[in-house]
Amino acid sequence: MGAFEYTALDASGKELKGILEGDTPRHIRQQLRERALLPVAVSEVAQKEASRQRSFDFARRVSAGDVCLFTRQLATLVRAGLPLEESLLAVSQQTEKPRLQSIILGVRSKVMEGHTLADGLAEFPRVFPEIYRATVSAGEQAGHLDGVLERLADYTESREEIRQKILAAMLYPILLTVMCFIIVAALLTFVVPKVVSVFEASKAQLPLMTRMLIGTSHFLRLYGVWLVIAAVIALILFRRRLRDPRARRRFHGLLLRLPLMGKLVRGFNTARFTRTFSILSASAVPVLEALRISGEVVTSLPMRDAVIDAAARVREGAPIGRSLGASRLFPPMTIHLISSGESSGELEAMLAQAADSQDRELDAIMAAMVGLLGPLLIVVMGLFVMGIVFAMLLPIFQMNDLIH
Repeated sequence: MGAFEYTALDASGKELKGILEGDTPRHIRQQLRERALLPVAVSEVAQKEASRQRSFDFARRVSAGDVCLFTRQLATLVRAGLPLEESLLAVSQQTEKPRLQSIILGVRSKVMEGHTLADGLAEFPRVFPEIYRATVSAGEQAGHLDGVLERLADYTESREEIRQKILAAMLYPILLTVMCFIIVAALLTFVVPKVVSVFEASKAQLPLMTRMLIGTSHFLRLYGVWLVIAAVIALILFRRRLRDPRARRRFHGLLLRLPLMGKLVRGFNTARFTRTFSILSASAVPVLEALRISGEVVTSLPMRDAVIDAAARVREGAPIGRSLGASRLFPPMTIHLISSGESSGELEAMLAQAADSQDRELDAIMAAMVGLLGPLLIVVMGLFVMGIVFAMLLPIFQMNDLIH
């Protein structure tokens, strides 16, 4: 039995959409006719989701928050002793989002066919990433699915919380920067020409600062639109260039070498790596497999290469901490905690502690950046405006020289 999305018409011609469970599309059409509905389209959830993943589909997107809520609800019901298929059905009835409901029912249909929960989740790889599926699979094999789901819920919620913190921290500086550019551009394009036009009729030599201001204003009025178009084209070309792994690896290496940005990139990726490695280790995933999956969540290519090299050394019998420390890309405190966890037999706890340490450090850095960038951008914008006003008032101060 599978889950199918349908579109049908009622007796008044109104279009209805929903989800039904059945053996075949023909079975679904029969159910619709028994409800006095005219079937228009019937498609299996897994096939429709696969077609969505091959194309750009921005509607009804499944967010990380939706996955967090689904995991938490499923963990609660499984821990309460409900059979897995009944738990999935109950969670699907709780959600108000049609796409998520169809995905959960698609997973349930695979479970009812005799497959594992991890196999059902594998039908929707864009919604449930590899770390999610590997952790669930390990929990099923160990017979501790409820506990693993609880850890996964904590993990997905912490990931979403970190993402929200970064977005909230960057929102204010970005908005302030955009407003700064808009105000300065508006002054140079619309205000300056009207003010300085009074002095252009004069035959006297205008001050250098005023002439530079007039030239900048004239350039923006003539080529401002083309400048914006050129910037957009440059951004598109840059993003296309980053599709090349070699170019992206060089760019990521440059970011790691920058003073502040390098620390942020290193800390963010270290926190993601250690948090993922911790939950996989706690879920009884083999170490080499856990290292491989944890390396996939690292966005910085040089750091991901370092994890791959470390996995190769661990396969040959080397300690994890020493293997990761060979690249000198991970913070020394993280390497020390991992090595300590290996020697004491508490690797998962030390990995979690390393992730918490990196999260605290990232929070401190982001708070300092927001506290510094806000006033700094205000000062820069004030200097720009002051320069524009001074350049416009300078000819007035030198009016006597201009008249003579």
